[in-house]
Amino acid sequence: VQLVESGGGSAQVGGSLTLSCSASGDTMCITTMAWYRQAPGPGQERELVALITKNGSPGYESSVKGRFTISRDNSKNTIYLQMNSLEPDDTDVYFCNALGYGPYLGTVHCESNYWGQGTRVTVSS
Repeated sequence: VQLVESGGGSAQVGGSLTLSCSASGDTMCITTMAWYRQAPGPGQERELVALITKNGSPGYESSVKGRFTISRDNSKNTIYLQMNSLEPDDTDVYFCNALGYGPYLGTVHCESNYWGQGTRVTVSS
């Protein structure tokens, strides 16, 4: 499975950005998908921002609740993160994540965890 993010960039405080993550390959391996973020530099931990189950149930980290919305289009194997009311603390590299039915789904080899390459979001005043 390959995850490709898009939609990162720069925004003003209070502005909006929408991130997309498209999955390809053995997408039947994918269950819950999520967005994480990580500050640049060594030793920075990756923080869960939002997740969405295969049937569309969302969950949010407390600091983004009410500002960010995660959604999923299973027909396109894509998730989205609509980010509104952006704050300087939202500046990070955002990573798409997918949990998989590892090690196997039937005869298909699946990993237990997949990651995208990350997309940078910068919020400035």
